[in-house]
Amino acid sequence: MLSILPWPETGLVCLSVLAAAFLRGLTGFGFALAAVPAMSLFLDPAQAVTMAVLLQSMAGVRDSVTLRGTWHKPVLKRLIAGAVVGTPFGVALLLWLDPTVTRIAIAVLILAGLAMLMWKPANGYGPPNLRLAVLTGGVAGFFGGFAAMPGPPAVAYFLTTDVPAKQTRASLIIFFFSTSLLALPGLVWGGLVTGASVAMALVALPLMLFGTWAGGRMFARTSESGFRRLAMLVLLATALASGARGMAALAG
Repeated sequence: MLSILPWPETGLVCLSVLAAAFLRGLTGFGFALAAVPAMSLFLDPAQAVTMAVLLQSMAGVRDSVTLRGTWHKPVLKRLIAGAVVGTPFGVALLLWLDPTVTRIAIAVLILAGLAMLMWKPANGYGPPNLRLAVLTGGVAGFFGGFAAMPGPPAVAYFLTTDVPAKQTRASLIIFFFSTSLLALPGLVWGGLVTGASVAMALVALPLMLFGTWAGGRMFARTSESGFRRLAMLVLLATALASGARGMAALAG
């Protein structure tokens, strides 16, 4: 398997996955938000998205077992229903756009996502709006298909509800798993899932699992709000780096 992997790109992917997984364990979300722009600095953006989708699909198999029965079923069902509609449009856009434009678009999506995550409801928290969950799922599915980043719309939705933190975290993890599975057929059809990409994902998977575990351990010992701010700053830096590379390519 190692003979078909490109080096040093695989080593850089592994480092990106480890750092992004640490953020995932620290905040409960944000793996693709950090991993995709970081990997797109040395991979084609479509390949970076494919890697994130593969890794989230692989890790999600374990998550679906360990988190069974803890997610918010009514909301999760509607989020997935919306994602079924939105994901194909995101994948189609990913396959159509030029890689340079894709880097800039991913940076813009991350910035928009950060704005969503920092938004607070003016009227406080209330029961989840199930109709809004379907629309949120559609937007998140589009984000997931295009950039492997379904998190910001879904997280922003849960931030407006009174769903307990344990249910929120479990629902988001399973939703991310579902959107990755929905995006996979389009990526396979588009020729982005190759033997090399699967092998690279398998090599990086242990680092993703370890990074998530390590981030969770650190979160248990530290202030949630402080590490949330740190995660936002790291994600902002990766968005700016990805956007800068795309702008430089356009200018040069």
